[in-house]
Amino acid sequence: MILLIASIAVVGAGLFPSGRSLGRRVYWIAAMPLGGAFVWLLARAGRIIDGDVDVQHVDWVPALGIGIDLRLDGFGLLMALLVTGIGAAVCVYAAAYFSETASGLGRSAGLLLMFAAAMLVVVLADNLLLLYTGWELTSITSYLLIGNDHTQLHARAAALQALLITSLGGLVMLAGFVLVGQQAGTFRLSEILADPPGGQSVHVGLVLVLVGAFTKSAQYPFHSWLPSAM
Repeated sequence: MILLIASIAVVGAGLFPSGRSLGRRVYWIAAMPLGGAFVWLLARAGRIIDGDVDVQHVDWVPALGIGIDLRLDGFGLLMALLVTGIGAAVCVYAAAYFSETASGLGRSAGLLLMFAAAMLVVVLADNLLLLYTGWELTSITSYLLIGNDHTQLHARAAALQALLITSLGGLVMLAGFVLVGQQAGTFRLSEILADPPGGQSVHVGLVLVLVGAFTKSAQYPFHSWLPSAM
């Protein structure tokens, strides 16, 4: 799973300088790793639906006991299929939508792939701190996508507004994750769900997590960034 996510991000980074030479065909290339990931997930769907779970762990900050923990279960499979399937469809649509003379095609195609990779981290993370990392990576890539036409003042302003609101909400969410993780004695999401902690600090933490989710999904009263972004 780590290799799958990394490959999508690496292909995305490689597309940045390719827009000028490939034109809108760059989106067909962007669709390939997402389509491949979709097929990879489908190949495991039967086993996952039957109750098997794929897990992967790599030490991240061993001194703090923090690792890159990914978990592919039924819900993770559903969300990952949505990310890769819709992502591939968006790239195919973009290949037909944009003109050959449009600017920033390679950059936007690459950012779409990097956004998808960050989303996969979010939906497959089995560690609250890794989930937060993926969450904030979606904020950064969203900022760059919204401001892709950086020559336009309104695009830069909309991108900055989105980044400020969603990243501040992300910091609030991080505080909630820390409260929940400290009370549970672990940041492993599967372990927390298997033995949910209780207490006032957990209730406060869950409220903070919801605030972060509300900012990212543009729920009232954190909705002001979305119209400008669109």
